[in-house]
Amino acid sequence: MAEKSSQSVGDGQAALSGLTLPSAGIHGVQQDGQSFALDFNSGGVAQPFPRSPKLQRKVAKAAQPSKEQLSRCLEELQAEKSKTEAHIQSLKKRKADLCRRTDMMKHQVHDCFENMRAVLKKDEQAIMESLDLDLKRTRTRLDQVLRNWKQHQDKVGKSISSTQRALSSSCAAEGDGKGHTESLSPKRPDASEKDIRLNEERFERLLKTLSSISKSLKAQLQRKTLLLDFSPVVMDRHTCHSHITVTSEGRALTYSGTARSALDHPLQFDKVCCALGASPVKAGTSYWEVDVRCCSAWAVGVTYASLHRKSRDKGAKLGRNRNSWCVELRNRNLWAWHNDRHVVCHGVGQTLLRKVGVWVNYDESQLFFYDADTMTVLQRFSSAITAVFDRAHHQFTEPLYPAVRFLRPSENQVWPNHLELCHFNAL
Repeated sequence: MAEKSSQSVGDGQAALSGLTLPSAGIHGVQQDGQSFALDFNSGGVAQPFPRSPKLQRKVAKAAQPSKEQLSRCLEELQAEKSKTEAHIQSLKKRKADLCRRTDMMKHQVHDCFENMRAVLKKDEQAIMESLDLDLKRTRTRLDQVLRNWKQHQDKVGKSISSTQRALSSSCAAEGDGKGHTESLSPKRPDASEKDIRLNEERFERLLKTLSSISKSLKAQLQRKTLLLDFSPVVMDRHTCHSHITVTSEGRALTYSGTARSALDHPLQFDKVCCALGASPVKAGTSYWEVDVRCCSAWAVGVTYASLHRKSRDKGAKLGRNRNSWCVELRNRNLWAWHNDRHVVCHGVGQTLLRKVGVWVNYDESQLFFYDADTMTVLQRFSSAITAVFDRAHHQFTEPLYPAVRFLRPSENQVWPNHLELCHFNAL
């Protein structure tokens, strides 16, 4: 076996001895019709020998696409060009349509405000005319009184002249015994003259009415901005306490002293009379309103899903933990609650609230509670939150669920209590 191996090696060496090598330390290798010069001593990268002109023409010819391939490629490029031009035209058309649509919307808004201005101008003109009419009537009556007094003044003047003449000829009159003077009874102001004045009481009522309309209009214009972010809220039946009944559309809730028969659900509140909305606020802005007129003790707010469900501790009550925020009416007092701290709500008058508006700007971590009738801000929570809530920084970290809670009313309260999530068409 060893002999055969040595013989093969010897034959190989003899075969190689007949070849002319490029140089010392250089081994020539030919692979796939291409010659390479490999320098093992220098450790460099393999470099190919210069190709022959014939081989270069062959390779170039093989690399050139055929006429059919070029034609097919040209057709594809032309089709792509047509598609691109069509898409660009479509985008330009959309851009022009955006401008036209915006102009149309501006005209519609302008028409709405023009109609309101026309109504206001017409009403202003009618009020001005009524004031002019009141002035005309008052002046007519006063002119009549002035004429009467001027007539009396003329009579007094004539009487004075007659008396003076009689006085100057008193001597002659005494001699003849024919002295005579006209007597004139004094005129006293009529009591009805005091009633001749402008209708000040009616004018004061008018001013109060206009002021009320102005405030209401301002509130409605502000509310209009929030209604652009209106989000319909539907309550999640699985979260409702057993004493809370929800209507079929999921917007009206009623609390009664009798528990409804239903299987216990993991999301259901078992001790606190609370209910959550079905859809959370995860981003952007959202606004909704809750009608609270038929409930004497309530809480309206937002909460994370981590609010406790199976206990009566602070972790299950709105505003008594770091996971929820609310405004709360109890014993006719309105408070704002968060993190188990509370403050008196601002701008609350003697009349009870009818609707509570809730506006959330999730991205900016802002939460506002409004009196939805006057658009008075009841309480706001933001990154610049007041120190009373013991929060140096305020950021929403989880989706926010709309939440309501029925509170224990006063002893003379008649059951049941009722809360309703307002629908946009009913706002």
